[in-house]
Amino acid sequence: MIGTTDIIITITYILFIVTIGLWSGTRKQRGRSGPSGEYFLAGKTLRWPMIGLALFATNISCLHLVSLAQSGFDSGLLNGNFEWMAAFTLVLLALFFVPFYIRSGVSTLPDFLERRYNRACRDWLAFVSIVSAVIIHISFSFLAGGIVLETLFGINMYTSIIVIAALTGLYTIIGGLRAVVVTESVQSVVLIAGAVIITVAAWSKMGGWQPMTEVLSHHNALDKLSMIRPVGDASGMSWIAVFLGYPVLGIWYWCADQTIVQRVLGARDENHARAGALFCGFIKILPVFIFVLPGLFAYALYQSGSLDLTSLQEGNAVNTKGIYTLMITQLLPGGLIGILVAALLSGLMSQIAGALNSIATLASFDLYKRFRPETTDEKLVKVGRWSSAIALLVSVGLLPLLNRYQSLFEGINDVIAHIAPPITCVFLLGVFWKKASAGAAQLTLWAGSLLGAVVYAVNKLYPANVLGQVPFMMMAFYLFVVCVGMQVALSYVYPVVHTAQSKTLYWKSLREPLQSRGWSGLGNYKVLSVLLILIMATLYWFFK
Repeated sequence: MIGTTDIIITITYILFIVTIGLWSGTRKQRGRSGPSGEYFLAGKTLRWPMIGLALFATNISCLHLVSLAQSGFDSGLLNGNFEWMAAFTLVLLALFFVPFYIRSGVSTLPDFLERRYNRACRDWLAFVSIVSAVIIHISFSFLAGGIVLETLFGINMYTSIIVIAALTGLYTIIGGLRAVVVTESVQSVVLIAGAVIITVAAWSKMGGWQPMTEVLSHHNALDKLSMIRPVGDASGMSWIAVFLGYPVLGIWYWCADQTIVQRVLGARDENHARAGALFCGFIKILPVFIFVLPGLFAYALYQSGSLDLTSLQEGNAVNTKGIYTLMITQLLPGGLIGILVAALLSGLMSQIAGALNSIATLASFDLYKRFRPETTDEKLVKVGRWSSAIALLVSVGLLPLLNRYQSLFEGINDVIAHIAPPITCVFLLGVFWKKASAGAAQLTLWAGSLLGAVVYAVNKLYPANVLGQVPFMMMAFYLFVVCVGMQVALSYVYPVVHTAQSKTLYWKSLREPLQSRGWSGLGNYKVLSVLLILIMATLYWFFK
């Protein structure tokens, strides 16, 4: 439980964010599109700092703060791979995918698939994107946030979730993408500040890096500092699983998921879109140090007797899902606790707001307008708002089912590992291979999604089977290889017949997207890409 001062800080912050969201979403802007473009794509006026911060805020939720600290306690820096590998994927987004999306003028990624392939591909991706947004981006985030708020405030988990859902839905449904991006930018700063505070507090309590490594060495746990594990590691996250499996998950998430890419689609031009994606790549360096490392400090503090885990004891075991909440209450003074709670709410509200706006866009542009092509912009906005409200209700209804997961972060990535392979496949082949045909892509999406669902169900119902022993990252890679083989073979069975539009929607060579000069100086997308790759390579070498 927390004190009155911290409660006041938390409530003040919530009211501030709702006010900012409503103000920014309802004020008049001179955008370059009509009412629907203004609502769904912020009139295509977004600049690179706002895009980068919004990408980061949409990606990082309360779930990340809670579960990455838990993983830091349990397995050390290992799960930080999900954060650092994202930087490489964001380079791919900036160099190869952004130019396609901006130049084609699409409003949604399913719209892009229709132009490159056919209507059936568009419909399927729209459906999968809405389902994944509801489950992955909203429900899981609600669950993590609800657990934290119940622990801190003593409020029933579902009651606190419903209140946050109502407030987030208020400014998101009314204000559209501009309200989402403006509030996400503010919340990124608050979230990072809060995470830095808990990191500094843990560092100070431990006495620095050297005392922590001494404790780890004493308990034969120095491997917790390594992010590259050998093949056969018990975690299932060996170096080969990370470097083969993550790109399958990452390309879907960062390059082909509407919830994420919609921030890029709202850019004022290609240079801002590219710089914004790369800016997010630089920010993604931070989570290992401010989200995962505090959990590792907590482990060292616990082993040295400086952190009391009695409240997390369940029999002889420790329920480490509450480790972040425990650190907040035991390491921070009053006042700072309120700021940390505000940071948690920042992550929660950002994730939900971004997903709701993407669902609104997909439901109105990709589903409703298909059957009613004469629909006015004003009507599309109304449909989008109703879709957001319904998605919010469905996501809350799923909470009792999803609450059965022991580790929420691994649960999410396990789900993504079975959803992503066919989508990553059709996007990659569609962008880089001119012979990728519409019929092949359509069948690959259907068969690949069915295969992923069957494998997931079998592994959950019969975990002792052979497939159930395969780490989810390697499973993602194997499913991806099957999908690639399927689409390549089917593209020869059903040869491509390009339309005037589709023949412009693939790169003739890897050099083609790099011919754009971009900004001069350090802000050039090529310079930023090389710099980011060098920094990431150096970090991986240091923490190998």
